[in-house]
Amino acid sequence: MQNIITWLLVLIQYQNEVIKYLSILLFGKNYHPKPEKCTDKKYTKLSVDPLPLFEKPAPTKIYDCNSLIAERNIKPVKSRGGKIVPVDTVCPYCGAAHEYLYDNNGGKGQFLCKVCGSTFFPHIPTKTDDSYCPFCSQKLSLIKKRKSFDVYRCNNVHCTYRKRKLSSMSAEQKALYKQHPHLFKLRYIYRKFHFDFTPLSNANERFPVVDLPNITASDHVLGLILTYHINYGLPLRKTAALMFDVHGVKISHQTVSNYCNAVAPRIKPFIDNFKYELSDSFCGDETYIKVKGKWHYIFFFFDSVKKIILSYRVRKHRDYQSAILAINDVLVKLKEIPEKLNLITDGNPIYLLAQQWFAQHGIHFDITQVIGLTNDDEVSKEFRPLKQIIERLNRTFKGNYKPTGGFGAEFGAISSVVLFVAYFNFLRPHAKLDNNVPVLIPELNELPNMPAKWLMLIKLSEDYIKSQT
Repeated sequence: MQNIITWLLVLIQYQNEVIKYLSILLFGKNYHPKPEKCTDKKYTKLSVDPLPLFEKPAPTKIYDCNSLIAERNIKPVKSRGGKIVPVDTVCPYCGAAHEYLYDNNGGKGQFLCKVCGSTFFPHIPTKTDDSYCPFCSQKLSLIKKRKSFDVYRCNNVHCTYRKRKLSSMSAEQKALYKQHPHLFKLRYIYRKFHFDFTPLSNANERFPVVDLPNITASDHVLGLILTYHINYGLPLRKTAALMFDVHGVKISHQTVSNYCNAVAPRIKPFIDNFKYELSDSFCGDETYIKVKGKWHYIFFFFDSVKKIILSYRVRKHRDYQSAILAINDVLVKLKEIPEKLNLITDGNPIYLLAQQWFAQHGIHFDITQVIGLTNDDEVSKEFRPLKQIIERLNRTFKGNYKPTGGFGAEFGAISSVVLFVAYFNFLRPHAKLDNNVPVLIPELNELPNMPAKWLMLIKLSEDYIKSQT
C-alpha cells in the first residue's frame, strides 16, 4: 500500500511538470502558482511637493568685493580686442563694478568676475517652459512623460530638500536605501499637467435633451413612475408591472426608461446651479457601477452637515482629471473659497494630484486622507466619522442601483444618477435633519404626495431653464 501511495505522489509531481511545460507552449510564459500567504510589499506613498519657481531666481550677493579687492590687491581688467563691458553691469555675487568684469563668451552675454570668479548673465530672457527647484534654484529636468502629465525632478545632489530627507532617515532606512533606493523619494518632484480645463468654469457633463414623450393617461403617471423607480429603487420592468397591476396603466419598461431619460436633462441644470446654503465640511469618494458590462465610477462630493450632494460625476476612469472635475463642482457652489478649506477623501492619490493642479492655477485648499479601516493614527481618529458619512451615501445609492444590474448606455447611467441626486437633495427626508429634506423649497413642501412633488420639481427646473434663455 505504501508503495502505491509513493508511486501516485511521483505521478502527480510528473503531471505538474507536464502542465508547466504545456503552459509555456500555449501561453508563452511560465506557470507561477499563487503564494500561500499574502506578501507585505513596501511601496512609496505619493506625496505632492510645493510648486516650483517658473523664473530663475536672481543670484544673491555672497561676497564683498571691497574686502576681496583689498585682501588680494586685485587690479581692474584691461580690455582686449575692443570687448568692453557695459558701464551699468555689476557682479550679482559680490557687487564688483564693470572695471573688474570680463566678457567671457565673445559678446554673447556672459561675464566673468575677476574679484570672486563667478560667471553670470546680467539679462536672462525668461523662458516660460522652464521651472526651477524652490529649494536650491536648480533647473528641473524632465525624467518621465506620462499620458496626462510630465514629471520633472531636481537632480542637484546638494539640494537642501534631498539633504533634509536624508537626515530624517533612520539607520535602518539608510541601510534599506542603499539596497533599494527606489523605495524612497529623496528628490524634489514637479508634475506638469496636460489637462486643458478652466477651473471654476461650471463645466458640467453634457448629454442630449430628449423630448418628453406624450403621456396618454395624465401627468400624474409620470410622477408615479419617478416615485416607484427612483424613490424606491424598483427596476424598469417591475415599475412597469406595478403601474399595470396597481394603477391599471399599461406601459413597457422602455417607456419608463424614456420618461427618466427625458426628465433628467431638465432637472440637471436646476441641481447644478441651485444656490445651496452650505457648511464648511465636505467629503468625497468614488463608487463603481457597470455600464455596458464595463466598470465606470461615480465621484460623489458631499456636504456632511447639510447632507447635500454637490458632485456626482460619472466617469470611465478613476484618474486625477475626474478628481479635478469633481472638486471643481464643489468650488463653483461656494460663495467664496475659505482660506482653510479642507476636503476629506480616502487614500487615493488622484486627489493629491488634483490638489496640485488647482494650486498651479492659484486655488489652494487642503486634502485630508483617511486611510485604512482602523483608527491607527490621529488623522483617522478625527476624520473617520466624515469618511463614514460619504460611505453611507455610497451604500444608499447602491441600494437604488443594485436592482438594475448595471446600465445599457452611459446616457442612461447619467440620467439615473441625476434623478437620484434630485431625489436625495430635494425630496428625501433625512433622519439627521429631523426628518426634513436637505434643501427646503416651499413649493415642494406644500404638496401632499411624492408624485406631485416630482412634477413640481420638473416645473421649477423648466422655469429655471426658461429664465436663462
